[in-house]
Amino acid sequence: MKMKLRGKGVLTTALITSLIAATACSSKTENSPQPSASATASATAAQTPDSKKVLEVSTIREGDPYLKFDAGESFDKNSVYEAYEKDVGVKITNQWIAADSNQYKEKLKIAIASNDIPDFMLVDATQLQQLIEADMIMDITSVYDKFATPETKKFMQADGGTQMKSATFGGKLMAIPSTSNPYYAQFLYVRTDWLKKLNLPEPKTMQDLMTIAEAFKTKDPGGTGRAYGIAFNKDMKEDGATGFIGFMNGYHAYMDSNADSNHWIDDGTGKLVKGYVQPQMKEALKALQDMFKKGLIDPEFAVKDTQKESELIFGNNIGLVYGAEWVPAHLATGAIKDGKQVQEWGVYPIPSVDNNPAKAQIGIGGDRYYVVSKKAKNPEAVMRLLNQWIVVDNNQTEDNKVYEYGKDRVEKKSNYWLLNPLRVGSLSNNNGEVLPKAIAAKDASLAKTKDQKTRYERAMKYVNGDTSMWWEYWISGPKGSYSLIPDMKKNNQFEQTKFYGAPTPTMVEKNAILEKKRDEVFFKIIMNQVSVDEFDKFVADWKKLGGDQITKEVNDWYAKNK
Repeated sequence: MKMKLRGKGVLTTALITSLIAATACSSKTENSPQPSASATASATAAQTPDSKKVLEVSTIREGDPYLKFDAGESFDKNSVYEAYEKDVGVKITNQWIAADSNQYKEKLKIAIASNDIPDFMLVDATQLQQLIEADMIMDITSVYDKFATPETKKFMQADGGTQMKSATFGGKLMAIPSTSNPYYAQFLYVRTDWLKKLNLPEPKTMQDLMTIAEAFKTKDPGGTGRAYGIAFNKDMKEDGATGFIGFMNGYHAYMDSNADSNHWIDDGTGKLVKGYVQPQMKEALKALQDMFKKGLIDPEFAVKDTQKESELIFGNNIGLVYGAEWVPAHLATGAIKDGKQVQEWGVYPIPSVDNNPAKAQIGIGGDRYYVVSKKAKNPEAVMRLLNQWIVVDNNQTEDNKVYEYGKDRVEKKSNYWLLNPLRVGSLSNNNGEVLPKAIAAKDASLAKTKDQKTRYERAMKYVNGDTSMWWEYWISGPKGSYSLIPDMKKNNQFEQTKFYGAPTPTMVEKNAILEKKRDEVFFKIIMNQVSVDEFDKFVADWKKLGGDQITKEVNDWYAKNK
């Protein structure tokens, strides 16, 4: 249900609140096969305790500004926790509650350092490794084997098992990955009304993109007197909206991203190499430097976040932007004014610099993990939570709507689903095959999953004249971003990282320094403050400062996990 915001300050508050509430993207399961009624019954029966005994587990929680509690409810007392106790015999208590994600990170760091962790909690890959090394968390292999239902086991293997492998160390399952669909593609979004106005072709190649960017700059189709070619922001790893990653992929260059913080590719000999130190990255940086020199890039981009840079998009100064499949929801701020459409946008696959199709880089999907403390007395309870979440999130009934909407079971944009303490998302997605056809044919019966039904209904509101749903049509409709994914899969246009292990020892020690150096050099090159040849010096320094050792450690892991 939740938009996969890999960097959260992306949408306007009004938009993001409504979109998160309305199943915009992928923290919730987007598109997994729905269990049959009998499967649902068997899953519930399999996890319902034989006795009346209720199992208690403690956890820690991260506050969210978009979670609104019903009167008299809180993190400690709410209808979602009550439903888990009633339905599957698990009483959830909170050891502590953080105000936001930053406070969560700080408090969790202290909790790990002081060996004062709850029965289960959500951690990142680095923390998972720390907890294993400190012998603080449980090998849950046997617990999972015994208490996870067949439906749960099938659901968790839908990607072929990669995300579960990422939580497995030495043959031991040490965590439950917070799974998600890995096909989180980059696309190019273009002001099609400006293409028509300037009689420009749709972008099929990188040269087409350059031609369009120069025309948007020099001819100023928005009439603002302050036009640029393309939008970028200060976060080198941004993969949501206004990021560099889609552009770099067009040069067959691969950057670490917010979705995939550690991107490694096969060098063609069976060895793994770091994406951002390859020669193709130098080509991409040279192209960006040339664009900057021509004034095609906002000269202040390096001090602007996505929202600030997007003001130029909303204000008709820029008509080209790279980003994820949900970017139309972001663009809607400028495209729809007072109920009228004032900007037209189209979505296109990433243009390539040569005859080889560009590949959109992707991670494995899951990047956080639920771990169980060695001190936990009731690890079975964690499996009950996992089983129940998969059932209720993929086969909604009137009764189990409480897990999504609260006790009144009615959507009121409160985001009650955030209260579920253990959530896993779909590892697969066929929205691109289903939704464009359903919307074009106006056939609601083609939409099978909860997510598809919701998206279909929203897109059809746009078809029937509700401009507020413009964004959904350009995500899910016949020419929307989802419609491009099936051909991308068919044509092998995804470059998935080959490394999905825990951070290696040298990564933990050196990555922050290496990434800071990378960003400094890349920005200086793009902004024409140094020669593009500075990239070669950076690569040499990267190798000396720990890159070579990291590469060795990654390949040692790869030799064991191919």
